[in-house]
Amino acid sequence: MSATSTAGAGRAAGAGGAGAAVAVLDGSARGVAPSWPGGTHELRASIATVCLAGTLDEKLRAVAAAGFDAVEVFEPDLLASPESPAALRRRVEDLGLSVSLFQPFRDVDDVDPAVVARNAHRLHRKCELALELGTDLVLVCSAVHPGAVRDDGLLAAQLHAAAEVAASHGVRLAYEALAWGAHVSDYRHAARLVSAADHPALGNCLDSFHVLSRGDDPSDIASLPAGKVFFYQIADAPRLSMDVLPLSRHHRCFPGQGEFDLERFHAAVVSSGYRGPVSLEVFNDLARQADPVATAVDAMRSLRYLRDRTFRHRPALPPASPSPSLPQPPAVRSWAFTEVSASPSAAGAVERLLAQLGFTRTGEHRSGPVELWSNDDVRVVLNRRREDVRAQISALGLATTQAQALHERARTLLAPVVNRAVGPGEAEIPSVVAPDGTWVQFCEDAPGASNGTGASNGTGGSGAVAGGWLADFTPSAPAGPAPEPVPLTGVDHVALPQRFAGFDAATLFLAAVLGLEPGPTTVVPGPAGLVRSRALTSPGEEVRIALNVAPTSAMLRGRPLGAGHVAFATPDALAAARAFRRNGGEPLPVPGNYYDDLEARYALEDGVLEQLREHHVMYDRDEDGELLHFFTRAPSREFFIEVLQRIGGYRGYGAVNTPVRLAAQSAPAAARPGGPADS
Repeated sequence: MSATSTAGAGRAAGAGGAGAAVAVLDGSARGVAPSWPGGTHELRASIATVCLAGTLDEKLRAVAAAGFDAVEVFEPDLLASPESPAALRRRVEDLGLSVSLFQPFRDVDDVDPAVVARNAHRLHRKCELALELGTDLVLVCSAVHPGAVRDDGLLAAQLHAAAEVAASHGVRLAYEALAWGAHVSDYRHAARLVSAADHPALGNCLDSFHVLSRGDDPSDIASLPAGKVFFYQIADAPRLSMDVLPLSRHHRCFPGQGEFDLERFHAAVVSSGYRGPVSLEVFNDLARQADPVATAVDAMRSLRYLRDRTFRHRPALPPASPSPSLPQPPAVRSWAFTEVSASPSAAGAVERLLAQLGFTRTGEHRSGPVELWSNDDVRVVLNRRREDVRAQISALGLATTQAQALHERARTLLAPVVNRAVGPGEAEIPSVVAPDGTWVQFCEDAPGASNGTGASNGTGGSGAVAGGWLADFTPSAPAGPAPEPVPLTGVDHVALPQRFAGFDAATLFLAAVLGLEPGPTTVVPGPAGLVRSRALTSPGEEVRIALNVAPTSAMLRGRPLGAGHVAFATPDALAAARAFRRNGGEPLPVPGNYYDDLEARYALEDGVLEQLREHHVMYDRDEDGELLHFFTRAPSREFFIEVLQRIGGYRGYGAVNTPVRLAAQSAPAAARPGGPADS
């Protein structure tokens, strides 16, 4: 665990924040696409400069460092660059890249012959420019202006004439149907026009956004004429109820971050026989303000993840197309541990809270001030090394039978690797860093013996780990009198706070690296504004991780970006609440108005309602089951604990109760008396 080095590095520092302990990229991650294992005809990886923040030179360096093969040069980036096109071409080549496309050339057609003549003159110049940049391909968008040609015969003739201009320079044109095109907005319509224009220098550009944002069916792409797909662009997006133009300009995202069925789209393009680049074209307000290096890494991760899922789920795709290059996602079996880092001033409050929940100190780490706390097979690591935090989740220990395979998958997906110092006799725990700085550690899960701490070397009760991570702890005397047992059976889920700009990156990381499936995004109101949340779960729901974005108003007032929490599962929430209080624990107070409304909504029996009210236990119900849960007071603004009971098939997280919980936590009394929450 990060307990054995400089723990967590990082939520404060962000991705790669562990400094020398984390390698953001290494040589094995950097290689060009054809060197990825598996596959014989890889689609070269390309990205448009519009996806990234920074100067054109900064963008190019970030793209090269992330392992891309090629780059689309967006015209505004070129116009703002002090370098000549020829110098930029040399710069691109020196970085090991090529220019896949120059884009875009707009409004090639018009009903006014004089405008058509001016367009031809402009196209001559842009073709010359494209060649200076080192590409023979120029993107042509369908017209969106009022003078757009609406007669297909005339439009095909104008496209043929434009192709003649391009061909005179040795340049090709890729015609793209914009989803908001004045006359051409459908890829099939564009393909018919390309066919009618009948020129070898004119082909189709396929863009997943312009197809899927309209709710269109991409299956006909597979039957487009061989050799007539000149270029392939890809982007994801959330399903939002808005016009496609603002959706396109502000909310596109990388594959795996939105809700489009990009696997199906990718398979259709490959089935068409296309073997050119697959190029990311993402217009996103947040990405265009973020560090271009981190954005480029996220972009490359998204392409590798998309390719892996597409071909793993469709083994019958043409054999010449790329085969999966990633190992099958090893099963994440359960939680091994959660780690909380606490400063000396906050550690005592965390200790007391754990004891009130029935945990006892069972081990001390061999190499530092790190403790193991256990409630039967439920384990929390308390790391006292961090003096720069109060109390926060710093590492997640995940039990798996294939730790090294999972680690290698993470490396292939460009996850920053933790180069952890390992002392004599200590376990090697493969570890990577999530985008928010949380360490994710893969704990091998195999039969073994007890570690002498009174607990087996297991990671959840179904097996032990010979020489595993628990062997790093020597038996320890309890920190105080044994608390009354609190019935806990495991970790139900962990919630991690995210910066607004990091929400999509974290979703992609958890889905790609850990094989978790994203659920829908929910938004709930809180006292400081709207809170956005998205949960990801393992296939068998053994591991659940919720990502939360708090309102930016709190950060503007100097508050933390939000609180993370561990939610422990219990077979009896009321019994757990009673034991917690007998141990001196203080639940988060829930106002009486909440219970009055609960009675009105669900008509709970008086006895049940009074018990919920007495112990500040909250309730929810759906068509599959029920939820009972309570929350502790917070030892810091960054951390608290939830205890929950799922009854029947309840699969939610009690989102309906979140506004009440947030309001209770924002009240001054929510801080535990004597605790550091307001320090």
